[in-house]
Amino acid sequence: MSYTSLDTEDRTERGLEFKSFLGTETQNNAGRVSPNAGASSRGYLRDQPQPGGFWTVEYYQPYFDVDTKTVLMRCYSTLLPKTDFIADVCDSKPDMYGPFWTLTTVIFFLFVTTSLASSIASYLSDKPYDYDFTLLSVSVGMVYTYGLGVPLALWATLRYLGVQDWGLLEWWAVWGYSFAIWIPVSLLCIAPIPLLRWILVGLAAGISGYFLLRNVYPVLTLAEAKATRLLAILIGVVHLGIALSFKIMFFSYYIVKEVGVPDPIPGDKPTM
Repeated sequence: MSYTSLDTEDRTERGLEFKSFLGTETQNNAGRVSPNAGASSRGYLRDQPQPGGFWTVEYYQPYFDVDTKTVLMRCYSTLLPKTDFIADVCDSKPDMYGPFWTLTTVIFFLFVTTSLASSIASYLSDKPYDYDFTLLSVSVGMVYTYGLGVPLALWATLRYLGVQDWGLLEWWAVWGYSFAIWIPVSLLCIAPIPLLRWILVGLAAGISGYFLLRNVYPVLTLAEAKATRLLAILIGVVHLGIALSFKIMFFSYYIVKEVGVPDPIPGDKPTM
């Protein structure tokens, strides 16, 4: 082994030199950030699906790896729909936990708030009240059919027409999160004021309907058949029908004297 001596003056002129012993490819990638580096900041524990068939739990696990803060943020964004939900709010990474949680919570709140309000009114009027558990099965059928069945049908229809911009996961995410506004509305509708209930239901139907059409209509326009855009009208009609059904079946309980303007479309009154 040989050594080369450098004079002090020569070393001063050349300055300190550092030699990299890394390969060329490693040096080129030194300043790059892994695409999965921001996974935790977006609320995901893993961005890439795990290997395995669709019959395994690992296949679906990435779609449920989302934290509570991210789910609540996405629910809040549906109350003030200003941007593209899938691309901007979800960062093109929709989840299934949030929609399923939202739909199930709405079912729970519809039944509990209706039963609570009716029992309170019955107590104040000194009359017995029996819980109607058929409302629970009705709410399960209505919410899951509209929240999961309708987007499934739309996905299949547009896929048949050649529109593949959205997968089934995107459709379920938009429809599921659109139900978030019904959670606070069901609590506020405990108040025995028919006019207030109609206003709240109208606001919920308008905001959630606007959120749906704002995100769905651009996808409908991708189809070559112009008539596909008429599906937006059908979506609006079905959405208003669901809102009206909620009002009549779950927010029309009267046992004591009504407060304010009488309800123009009263629901079935509890039997005594």
